[in-house]
Amino acid sequence: MAKKQTTGYPWKYCSLGGVVRVGITSGEDIAHLGELDQKLWTVLSCPTKDLALDERTLQLIDTDGDGKIRVAEIVAAAQWLTAVLKDKDDILKGESVLRLDQINTENEAGQKLYKSAKQILSNLGLEKEDLTVDEASDSVAIFAKTQSNGDGVITQASADDEALKPLIATIGEKIGTAVDRSGEPGITAEHIEAFYTALADYAAWQAAGEADKAAVFPYGDNTAAALAACDAVKDKVADYFMRCKLIRFDDAVSAAVDVSADRLGAISDKNLATQSEEISSYPLARPAKEGLLPFDAINPAWQPAFDAVKSLVLDVDFPKAESITEAQWNGVLAKFGAYTAWLGAKKGDAVEALGLDEVKALLKADRKADLLALVDADKALEEEANSIDDVKKLLLCYRDFAKLLRNYVIFTDFYGRKQGTRGIFETGKLYIDERCCDLCIKVSDMGAHGDMPKLSGMFLLYCKCTSKTKAATMDIVAVMTDGKTQDLRPGKNGLFYDLDGGDWDAVITKVVENPISVKDAFWAPYRKVARFVSDKIDKNAADKDAAALSKLQTTADAGPAGAKQPFDISKFAGIGAAIGLALAGIAGAIGLIGSAVKGMSWWQWLVLIAAVMLIISGPSCFIAWRKLRKRNLGPVLNANGWAINSQVLVNILFGKQLTTVAKYPKLKLEDPYAQRTPWWRKCLRWLIALLIVAFGVCYFTDNLKWMGIERKPKVEAVEEAPAAEPAEVAEAPVAENAE
Repeated sequence: MAKKQTTGYPWKYCSLGGVVRVGITSGEDIAHLGELDQKLWTVLSCPTKDLALDERTLQLIDTDGDGKIRVAEIVAAAQWLTAVLKDKDDILKGESVLRLDQINTENEAGQKLYKSAKQILSNLGLEKEDLTVDEASDSVAIFAKTQSNGDGVITQASADDEALKPLIATIGEKIGTAVDRSGEPGITAEHIEAFYTALADYAAWQAAGEADKAAVFPYGDNTAAALAACDAVKDKVADYFMRCKLIRFDDAVSAAVDVSADRLGAISDKNLATQSEEISSYPLARPAKEGLLPFDAINPAWQPAFDAVKSLVLDVDFPKAESITEAQWNGVLAKFGAYTAWLGAKKGDAVEALGLDEVKALLKADRKADLLALVDADKALEEEANSIDDVKKLLLCYRDFAKLLRNYVIFTDFYGRKQGTRGIFETGKLYIDERCCDLCIKVSDMGAHGDMPKLSGMFLLYCKCTSKTKAATMDIVAVMTDGKTQDLRPGKNGLFYDLDGGDWDAVITKVVENPISVKDAFWAPYRKVARFVSDKIDKNAADKDAAALSKLQTTADAGPAGAKQPFDISKFAGIGAAIGLALAGIAGAIGLIGSAVKGMSWWQWLVLIAAVMLIISGPSCFIAWRKLRKRNLGPVLNANGWAINSQVLVNILFGKQLTTVAKYPKLKLEDPYAQRTPWWRKCLRWLIALLIVAFGVCYFTDNLKWMGIERKPKVEAVEEAPAAEPAEVAEAPVAENAE
């Protein structure tokens, strides 16, 4: 750690992941987080879900409840936590047990926490001077034996009056319940008010019916049953009278509006007792122009329903009648007008099942004020109960706050893999293609992972994970930093292990391709060429196969006339000429290469080969090297809801820790099913080896003339001959000219 500050709090700095960051090494650092410039924080906000940290802690720190923890909320939590503890350095230990004498009682907040902590131990029946996270978090156990706990919910245990206990249960049954801090169902002031309002409304509604009983209940206590019986047949009765009107309008339609003999004939050979559905579609009675509905000639499928109407209504209004007219029927329906209006004004349905007598009895007893008094007594302890909740917050932050800071202000957990730590955004390991990806992140929204992860410069595998034991699915993104990439494609299966050791079936759904290593980048151009050649060969073979099949089909269709073509010597000569030209071209190329390299020694050959490979693979390696040095996890985390304020580099050295590749011992093992090398391939290898040896021998023994290559003779030092006399030199050409 290095100090670099002349004014204000003396922060310590370190280099982590290739980036300078602020270190958090003491409780005083935590207490002064409010003085740290936000530009120096690694993270500006993070989500409260899908992190490897107790979600209860994150929700308590997220004071505005928006699902994000921002710098201001971290600062507020730090100031509160350091104020209520005596030794601020204890926060960095991340322990789950707090001794009560470590609570700072010199301020009001600390005093309340100390008293509440003692109350928790008393409620739990524990006699000791320390408190654990589990003990402080178990609200049910803490409030199990308390009558009042400050949440405004009363249970049967809240009442000393035995008469109120069944009333509380009745209100909960009819209106609803709320869960008390003790874990028991209870009621609130809102439930009590709603119950007594329902009682009053139901009683008033019943009283309105009794006030005009003759009009509201035209058939006395049978009014409801009479209305139900009339509603069951009223559509069929209306249909019957309309058919009668049509016959009065024109006698010619009488057969059309009545049931036809053909319809009856169609079912006459069946058991008619089973044809009720068909028969019920026939008219209620045989329509006639007189328009009377006879009581003794009703469609048998409707007879039971009509009998109910007759006994409850028609026998009352028309005791000696044998039929009724449409006007009489409409008069019957009109008598229900006041009753239906009264039903429409019904209130207090929630307490109707109690019965009118019980409703009146409860209203007369009027224990509403007593119940509300219990609620007020419970709410009076709200501050004390909330302070007990603050003890829960204290214990959770005492344990988790340092870990949160290590993943918020500085990413020591992520970069501390050698110490066995992980970032809180990590979710497990992915095993696939003989490798283990140690850096996996749960994806909360695949839509957000569009173009942003491409900016990371990392090779990413998006997988859909499914757990049958947990009946759940989730999306993850795994970072691949070592090994080969050609077999990694959508649809490939793997196995994912979460942080709890649970296994999930994983299948690749998306691949974001980036360089994975310099070694992989070195061979990439050759793989591309090989893939290109392989594709061309496959395409050419497929074209040849298709052409041969087409020719075979054409020959088969043509018959004997097209079965055999005569030998064409010109074609054969052309093929031979083409082969000769190809061989000549190859020889010329070899000669050209030989001319270019003649006179080179063996080490120059090695330099030449290295230079050629460098020209081919150099650019790919250089680009890969630059990208590998700049791999940044930030864009992936940003797509997952984080606001990353600094680079989270995954350089080459650190990247080697994130992916492990399977390594087998070097053994010579017999495989009975191993593919044997064909004899021609062995011969070809020996032939190539012999040609290389022969070329080398010829090269070093000056015997390359058979390839059209002449080596330049070595220049050796010789003694200088004495200069010729000038006269002799001058005479020589003259003599030649003379000849």
